[in-house]
Formats: sequence, C-alpha cells, structure tokens
Amino acid sequence: LFQKHNDDVKQLVGISKTIATYRKYEVTRRHLAEFIRSKYNVSDISIKEISPMFITDFELYLRTACKCGYNTTAKFMQFFKRIIIIARNNGILVGDPFASYKIRLEKVDRGYLTEDEIKIILKKKMVSERLEHVRDLFVFACFTGLAYIDVAGLTQDNICKSFDGNLWIMTKRQKTNTDVNVPLLDIPKMILKKYKGKLPNGKILPVISNQKLNAYLKEIADVCGIKKNLTFHLARHTFATTTTLSKGVPIETVSKMLGHTNIETTQIYARITNSKIGSDMQGLDKKFVGIEKIYKEVAM
Repeated sequence: LFQKHNDDVKQLVGISKTIATYRKYEVTRRHLAEFIRSKYNVSDISIKEISPMFITDFELYLRTACKCGYNTTAKFMQFFKRIIIIARNNGILVGDPFASYKIRLEKVDRGYLTEDEIKIILKKKMVSERLEHVRDLFVFACFTGLAYIDVAGLTQDNICKSFDGNLWIMTKRQKTNTDVNVPLLDIPKMILKKYKGKLPNGKILPVISNQKLNAYLKEIADVCGIKKNLTFHLARHTFATTTTLSKGVPIETVSKMLGHTNIETTQIYARITNSKIGSDMQGLDKKFVGIEKIYKEVAM
C-alpha cells in the first residue's frame, strides 16, 4: 500500500504534488522497511498487523537507530499516519493503531537576519563568482520572501507589470499551489537586471541545487562573521520579519505575499522586534497629554 501510494504521488509531481513531498514519503517508506527487517527479520508485513506497540517501536527506531531529531521523527510519523488513514478509509484496516498516539512538533525558532546583517552580506566582496551568485540568490529571497523551489522555478513570464504600473512577481507556490504576488523592490530588481540575458536556458537567476546553496551559505556566514545558521529558508523568515513587518507592513499583507493560507503560519515566520515595538510606541505620549495633566494635578 505504501509503495502504491508513493507511486501515485510520483505521478502527481508537477501537477498537485511537489518532488519534495514525494521524497519525504519515500524516505519514510524506506525507514519503515528497514525497521521491519531489523525488528521482525522479514521484508514486509501486512498492514493489518500494525498495532499501537508497532508504532511506538517504530518511533524508538527512528530516534535511536536512525538518530533522527524530535521534529524529524514527528514528521516521519505524520507521513506514516497518512498511510494508515488511507488504509482505514479504503476498508483495509478497521481499527486505528494511532488512536492513542499523539504527534506533537516542538516549536523551533529558526531566526532571521537583522538589517545590519543584511548590509554586511551586501557589502562583503565575495572571493568567487560562485559565492557571489549564492549571495545574490539569498538577498533576492530576503526581499521577495520566495522559498527555494519557487525561486528556482521563476521565469521571465513571472515578472509582470501590474495594475499599479510596477513590476511584480506573479507565481504559484509549488508547495501549496496558492497564488503568490509580490511587488518587486529595488534590490531584487537590480539582481534580475544583473543576470538578464546572461544565463542559459532562459533562466533569470543563477540557481543551483538547494543542498549546494545551503553549503555555500555557510561559507558566506563565515566570511561575513555571522554566527547564525545561514540557510536559504532563513531568507524567507528575514523577509517576513526585517523586510516587511518591522517596516510597518501589516501581517495580513505579509501572509498574502508569503502564500500562507492562515495568519497562524505567518506568525511563525514574522517576529515582532524591539525596534518595531519602539517605532510603534513612538509619539504615543503625545496622545495622552490630557490624562497626564490630570495625573499631575492629582498626584503632584
């Protein structure tokens, strides 16, 4: 059943599923197959044999033998649970072995770059064209909020003049198939102009694999003296916090540009910084002059 499900997902890649989703299901299936071999010394078992004890044993296997972290384990268990739900919905399985098993993800603060840290990266002279390309891609995402897969899929057709006469990125998130429309700020415009007509196959940005991109971002963090875990996804958090929310863009607008379907997801990305609090509170005293006068008359 698991293999058939994954084969179906693979056929839907590029239609309603992403390659990342397919790979996550495949890794989960492989871990499950390895667990069955090591625990039961067989290549496969019937889905009807899966019990609550099987599930807790599989979780233990992921945490110990596979050395998966808490959230990684929880994600694998979520994917496995979906297969069980499919089996129950199709009448293959009657009971629910996951009935008493709770999957909880720990909140992880992935952080973001401050404006000063972005400036450090922009000002730093990169020692190679490779790092310069990676820096440009990262900065582009800091000012557009696009995820890696969506940056990689951008073409000139996605750069459109909108109703206001300005250039916008108009695309769909591959992960959720939701519309993403982002007005282009000057920095991403300059980056696009830099590479216009210079790349093969109609590319508009010098995209490489996400794995290599993240490895090279570690180099950039080192040469720039930035101690944070610099990943491409951090750029998306930076867009939400530093580029938009801290500059007064309403969280509803930020959510729409990120392609989120609910504000709760956006709140994970966008943090209220102290500078934002200070900016919001600035001048508030002047609005309470009357109340202050009353207090002075009573208390002084």
